Amino acid sequence: QVQLQESGPGLVKPSQTLSLNCTVSGASITTNYYYWTWIRQPPGKGLEWMGVVSYRGNTYYNPSLESRVSISRDAANNQVTLHLGSVIPEDTALYYCARASVLGGTYDRYDTWGQGTQVTVSS
Repeated sequence: QVQLQESGPGLVKPSQTLSLNCTVSGASITTNYYYWTWIRQPPGKGLEWMGVVSYRGNTYYNPSLESRVSISRDAANNQVTLHLGSVIPEDTALYYCARASVLGGTYDRYDTWGQGTQVTVSS
């Protein structure tokens, strides 16, 4: 079975960089035709797609965040990492990683989600 597990700090100070890991088990992040995605949900708001790394290692980002966001992967450890720079309180959200079977699809095309990890930006 495929499982995704987010991990990282629960509290980050404004202006710092948030780094979150998504560790994948049960499937290789290099397996053909899968896409490894970061999504977040601020309190009381909807889901916001942040970015993705493909099975080839190509990355794509939400234009509203691309100046601050970076996604990398570590194939040896089967891990996908999100970096969000210059954080502000509005970055407070529940952060998810998820696997999609197509690029650019809606969330119903995401077949596996992590449980999510809460991140609060506060001084």
